[in-house]
Amino acid sequence: MSKLTEYLKETKTELKHVIWPSRRQTFFYTIIVIALSIIVGYYLGFFGNVFEAGLNKLISL
Repeated sequence: MSKLTEYLKETKTELKHVIWPSRRQTFFYTIIVIALSIIVGYYLGFFGNVFEAGLNKLISL
């Protein structure tokens, strides 16, 4: 049990050294992540449809 207590104390000490992003930075980083996720989703969806159409044509020959 003492190891757990020591670990938690050390973790608390280390977290004091962390430089946390501001609220504004967090907001903009969140917007960037959401936008990139949507772009990648459309990209993968587009090529998925292209490959599906190609396979359907290949199979129907």
